[in-house]
Amino acid sequence: MSEEQALIEATLDGDQEAFAKLVEAYQTQVYNLAYRMLGNHEDAEDAAQETFLRAYYRLKSYDTTRNFLTWLLAICSHHCIDQLRRRRFTRLLVEELPPRRWIESQEGPEETVINRERREEVQALLNRLPPRYRAVVVLRYWYDLSYKEIAETVGITESAVKTRLHRARRMLAKEAEESVPRESRTPRLKGGCEDELSRYKPSYVISAR
Repeated sequence: MSEEQALIEATLDGDQEAFAKLVEAYQTQVYNLAYRMLGNHEDAEDAAQETFLRAYYRLKSYDTTRNFLTWLLAICSHHCIDQLRRRRFTRLLVEELPPRRWIESQEGPEETVINRERREEVQALLNRLPPRYRAVVVLRYWYDLSYKEIAETVGITESAVKTRLHRARRMLAKEAEESVPRESRTPRLKGGCEDELSRYKPSYVISAR
């Protein structure tokens, strides 16, 4: 039995300290997803807390054949989408990111400025996606989840995941083209949106693949 499974079993037996260890192990990933979906720290913290609260009370229904992190992200993403729909949230705020580095590289001052601008550009484009498209994009390009894992997380088929990603990329490409002056218009997400999205994901996000 893995340490994770042992903690789950202990939690089911009433050991709250065991669940606290599970929270400690996965709170960063859950918070990051909530932040990318909701766009500010306060809402992300509330969503992360709600996610773990729901996970605690639903733990008896957890299918041990599933990846535990994927199960947590499913709870988080559904809660965030509900919040976005309820508030008709149409944009994410581009504000200070969580206190960690986005890119582990040796950048000079000029490169740092350029990369920051391009990260903000990608973020601004992401803001314009409807919640259901935003969710699959974040899970795919920020968390490196497979189509199957995204399908399980969001509660749709793999075919629907592929369709949403395809439509999302088209939306992003269109927005990217329209975001620059016509006289200097050159698609900024050249070679496909996935390259830019993958490049500017946080380096600290742990893949659940």
